[in-house]
Amino acid sequence: MGSKYDKQPYVEVKGYGNENVWNGYEDIVSEIKSRFKKLTTERKVIAIDFYPGVRKDEIETGIVNRLESDLVVYTDEDIFEDIDTVEEKIKEVVTDDRVFGRISLHTLENFIDEKKLNKVKEEINNVTGTVVVYGVGADLLVEPDIYIFADLARWEIQQRYRSGDIPNWKGRNFNEDPLRKLKRGYFFEWRVADRYKKRRFNKFDYILDTNLKNNPKMITGDSFRAGLKETASRPFRVVPFFDPGVWGGQWMKEVCDLDRSMENYAWCFDCVPEENSLLLKVGDTVVEIPSIDVVLTHPRELLGEKVHGRFGADFPIRFDFLDTMGGQNLSLQVHPVVEYAQEKFGLHYTQEESYYLLDAKEDVDTYVYLGVKDGMTKEKFFGDLRKAQEGEGDFNAEEYSNKIKAKKHDHFLIPPGTVHCSGADTMVLEISSTPNLFTFKLWDWGRLGMDGKPRPINIAHGEEVVQFDRDTKWTMENLVNKIEVVAEGDGWIEERTGLHEKEFIETRRHWFTKKVCHNTNGGVNVLNLVEGDQAIIESPNNKFEPFVVNYAETFIIPASVGEYTIKPYGDSVGKKIATMKAYVRN
Repeated sequence: MGSKYDKQPYVEVKGYGNENVWNGYEDIVSEIKSRFKKLTTERKVIAIDFYPGVRKDEIETGIVNRLESDLVVYTDEDIFEDIDTVEEKIKEVVTDDRVFGRISLHTLENFIDEKKLNKVKEEINNVTGTVVVYGVGADLLVEPDIYIFADLARWEIQQRYRSGDIPNWKGRNFNEDPLRKLKRGYFFEWRVADRYKKRRFNKFDYILDTNLKNNPKMITGDSFRAGLKETASRPFRVVPFFDPGVWGGQWMKEVCDLDRSMENYAWCFDCVPEENSLLLKVGDTVVEIPSIDVVLTHPRELLGEKVHGRFGADFPIRFDFLDTMGGQNLSLQVHPVVEYAQEKFGLHYTQEESYYLLDAKEDVDTYVYLGVKDGMTKEKFFGDLRKAQEGEGDFNAEEYSNKIKAKKHDHFLIPPGTVHCSGADTMVLEISSTPNLFTFKLWDWGRLGMDGKPRPINIAHGEEVVQFDRDTKWTMENLVNKIEVVAEGDGWIEERTGLHEKEFIETRRHWFTKKVCHNTNGGVNVLNLVEGDQAIIESPNNKFEPFVVNYAETFIIPASVGEYTIKPYGDSVGKKIATMKAYVRN
């Protein structure tokens, strides 16, 4: 039997057909011109607003040049400060570090050149005819008659960074180190762009999907908003994305049906709404939008009142895969404690995580590194790390960190400040909080990255956060398989598996052969089918249509759903299967 894993899950937008969608630039331009004809004003203004990362040249060729306008304004050059001025303003946010910056509190308005702005406004006011304004922040310049927002997912932006296809916004760094480009995107651009977009969702006449090169799709703003509302009221999945890595394995190739010719796949990010896409089916067309849009527009329905009150419009739970089956150990690493994350990076919470062993190779011993050895001191640990990093000998990790045998369905808890690493031949479902860039690599086994360059090592950061009281005894008692049965009934058992009391996420595993009743209890639930072929999620009160999930798929249950049930489906009927559920503790 082939893989059932769905790499292109979508939400169907009900009540909106093909009249709400346009494919290709010719079709899109035709719709814009048709809208123009209905306008009765002497001056007709169209704004094509950009999320940073949209290909300027493609929009120029595909739309702008075909509109035969009387005035064209490109905002990036015509209303904003020059590159040098912007870079000077953000240097404390971007920092000199290769990986880490500080969360920006800027808005787009902070970078407007008032002289430029006033000059362009005057030019627009003097035009009789058609005006096209395109680029980032177009709505800051005009009140458009037709407002199009050109968007794309952060994962696609990252691919463009890597390929040298685009620089950062207000940058000239096409060929800069992709890690530095990602840092600038993560800490600056995306924060600023999301603040801007968040205030304008209800204004968009159209959404332009620019994820695929020269293959645009456009939908009406009404169908877009209806799709977001629908998504926040039912179970859904975001679009998983996969990435190779120096330590990557082979498991996902088979289970997730990926390209067998690739050397490996290390990561699968299948629930990171900040970066994943969401697919909406409008009529016969599937369009791709950033899944963060659901969080920004419907935080209360999606997250629940309490979670929203605590985290704001920020999805706090992250599920991803780490595949080392046939691969290598991850780097020995640590995540910052919350005080350090706040002081150094401007985060309001930090990266808290756990390793759930979705699978492990059966014919070899497999391990997880966790905590530090009894009696280990900060001086010895980091002194020997520095020597090894400088080439003065090796760093035998198992002399410093606890090397713990790991098998399928084990759960290892990793509160911030805990040294950790998953070993070779394991398949980890990582259940964690959302901040996902804050890994301090301490030892990387002397490897180079897949780009042939040394991978960033963060010993200085790590030295500030490693907790040396998390020794062998404490680790084994508190972080390894803290599993307890909390409830059971006919055909099901519910177990608490974590996370640690220092972490805000609660996890529950259900083993079941029959229907299990769940309730969001006013907070978002994130689940994965960790055992079994298929399961079906249903609403006892018909709030949503039945939703089928396959093995290893992560899915989201919005807080607004309330009661729901899960039972075996398809070939799993009559068999014992299992889900892992995560939610924010009250």
